[in-house]
Amino acid sequence: MEYALYIILAYLLGSIPSGLIVGKLGYGIDIREHGSGNLGGTNTFRVLGKKAGFIVTIADILKGTLAAALPYFLGADVIALIVGIFAVVGHMYPVFARFKGGKAVATSGGVILGVNPLVFLILILSFFIILYLSKYVSLSSMLTGIVGIIATVIFKDYGLTVLISLFTLFVIYRHRSNIKRIMNKTEPKITWM
Repeated sequence: MEYALYIILAYLLGSIPSGLIVGKLGYGIDIREHGSGNLGGTNTFRVLGKKAGFIVTIADILKGTLAAALPYFLGADVIALIVGIFAVVGHMYPVFARFKGGKAVATSGGVILGVNPLVFLILILSFFIILYLSKYVSLSSMLTGIVGIIATVIFKDYGLTVLISLFTLFVIYRHRSNIKRIMNKTEPKITWM
C-alpha cells in the first residue's frame, strides 16, 4: 500500500504539464498545437523562446527530483528510484493533458538529481558538450543517456545503472522520428549555442 501511494503521487507530479501551463498562462498558446506538438522543453524553446524553454525545462527537472525525494521527505521505507520512474511515466503520459506529454529527458534528469547529484552533474555537462558539438537536442539527449550508463557502471551504482538504462530506452523510443530526421538531415538544429 505504501508503494502504491508514492507511485500515485509521483505519477501525478510527473503529469503536471509545465509546457502547457507556461504556454497558456504566459503566452496564451497551447504548445500542443505548435511545433512538434510536444509538451517538453525542446518544443517550448522552439515555439516560445529561451525564457519559456528554460522555465519549462527547470520545472520538468524539479518534478522528477521532487518525486524521487518524496520517500526522504516523508520518511518512507520505499526505494526512491522506483518512485521516480513513475514521475517519468507521468511526464510522458500525463493524466492532466490527455496522456500526451513530453519525451521525459528533463524529468529523467530530475530523478537522477534526486538520487545521485554527481551523476546528474556529469549528465548535464555531457548534454551541453554534445549539444554544442552537434546542435541536435534529440541526439544530445540520447547520447547523454549512454554516458550516464557508463558513469554509473564506473561508480558501481548498479541500481542507478538499471534506472538510467530504462530512461535511455524510453528516450530513444520517444525519439524514433527524430532519429529518422537526423539520418535524413532534416532534424532542426538549435541556433542559440
